[in-house]
Amino acid sequence: MDEILEILEKDGRASVEDIAKMIRKKPDEVKKLIRKYEKEGAILKYKAVINKDLIKDNESEVRALIEVNIVPQKDLGFDKIAERIYSFPEVTSCYLISGTYDLLVVVEGKNLHTVSNFVAEKLSCMEHVRGTATHFLLKKYKEDGVILKHKSDENKRIAISY
Repeated sequence: MDEILEILEKDGRASVEDIAKMIRKKPDEVKKLIRKYEKEGAILKYKAVINKDLIKDNESEVRALIEVNIVPQKDLGFDKIAERIYSFPEVTSCYLISGTYDLLVVVEGKNLHTVSNFVAEKLSCMEHVRGTATHFLLKKYKEDGVILKHKSDENKRIAISY
């Protein structure tokens, strides 16, 4: 992968000037390359990794990983079904995977009920979906290569002695 892309992937806030210094190129050249990557769709978005556990008064959002077993469509494979699934607003990510299941779908909702309704009313009943396995995320330790810090005073386990 290009050096500029590697730098931006690790730090989307890196300035053109800083990148130019790191790779020993002129800032105008770096700026031109970044625009080219954006225009071609190689750079899709710049994103911040947010540790929602540290934000006060945040709504408790529920995230689930759903393994989906599907029957591929003739001449279309998995792509058309995956497209129907990732079009739902609840779906934040969708991956074709190897193993027992075919797709890994990441879903977010306001609460457990909204996620379970999505699975029961939208996903499981779709044509070509043979089965699902839902895994709710309980705690995040690391996301997008960043280790997340947790509130030290909350969720401390009580020592049990016999």
